[in-house]
Amino acid sequence: MLKGKKIIVGITGGIAAYKIPLLIRLLKKEGAEVQVIMTPFAKEFVTPLTLSVVSEKPVLSDYYVKDDGSWHSHVELGLWADAFLLAPLTANTMAKMAAGIADNFLLTVVLSARCPVFFAPTMDLDMFQHPTVQQNIQQLIRLGYHYIEPAEGELASGLKGKGRMKEPEVLLEALTRFFSGERAFAGKKVMVTAGPTHEPIDPVRFIGNSSSGKMGWAIARAFARQGADVRLIMGPTDIQTDFPGIQTLSVTTAAEMEKACKQVFPETDIAVMAAAVADFTPAETASEKIKKANGPDVIHLKPTADILAGLGKMKRKDQILAGFALETEQELEHAKEKLKKKNLDLIVLNSLRDKGAGFGTDTNKITVITADEMVKTYPLKTKDAVAEDILSVIKNLMEK
Repeated sequence: MLKGKKIIVGITGGIAAYKIPLLIRLLKKEGAEVQVIMTPFAKEFVTPLTLSVVSEKPVLSDYYVKDDGSWHSHVELGLWADAFLLAPLTANTMAKMAAGIADNFLLTVVLSARCPVFFAPTMDLDMFQHPTVQQNIQQLIRLGYHYIEPAEGELASGLKGKGRMKEPEVLLEALTRFFSGERAFAGKKVMVTAGPTHEPIDPVRFIGNSSSGKMGWAIARAFARQGADVRLIMGPTDIQTDFPGIQTLSVTTAAEMEKACKQVFPETDIAVMAAAVADFTPAETASEKIKKANGPDVIHLKPTADILAGLGKMKRKDQILAGFALETEQELEHAKEKLKKKNLDLIVLNSLRDKGAGFGTDTNKITVITADEMVKTYPLKTKDAVAEDILSVIKNLMEK
């Protein structure tokens, strides 16, 4: 998959830089052309000579080649590459990328790049967990960069925890996986729902759930990265949904989500319904805040519309419709029943029994069931990785 691909490897000043010569050898073995760019401080961890030998190209670090005014064009490099991998990426350089700062040659190429950019952070666990670092990671994801999450393990400080750069073989796999599925959904129109709904009791209070919208957001991004034109129908969340290829429709209630879905669905090729829609809504909504002193003892509820079942009835043979099932008991049986009852092509099962797979987490553990009775269970992964697994199943359905 990497044969003939032009890859820029950007190295910053982290101890994991010593692993990059092996990564370059692996890339070259796959037939890629590799250009290395280093920050000045990266040279303290691995020498330009070593990197030049394994890449078979001069290593770039400075703007100017000679005293005669010759220079390296960051713009041309940004246009040349098919992919840009920053590994290891320190907290310092990541913060500059998130802010759009370009105070060294590597950063000017990052800002000039039109190709997919992958970033593999490395740092000590307390640095990695710092709120500003996490904000910068999310900012780069919003900008469309591909995040290669650090692993857990022994760190240079002697501590053990998250912050260890993924091994070269894993970095190679990330690039290979990207190019193997490169624009697999180009030209496809995709609808994704995400987040909760809030059903108002009065202007202040509502019935809802703890869905963060992270799973649906990861699915929408994964489709956009592979060339799809995505319409994301998002319930009330704190997620900032600016992302290339995604148009967001914000809704609050189940009724608003149903209306948006019915408008968008007829024009879509694929719909993934990841939202946690409230099953009930107040029969009446108070126009003013209900006071405690004279509030009702009982709030009467009525069922919300079954959006997924409604779309199942509307579905054409050339459309793919995927649903989610969050269960607490007899999970597989209930998911299979929902799949058939609502005329779905596949259903993604979550169980609240699985640690790390509930609402609000950054990870998920799923079982995918298809209409032809294929059942596949995946281990606990980040929601971005889970989204790629779901897209892989959908891609296989498209090819049948």
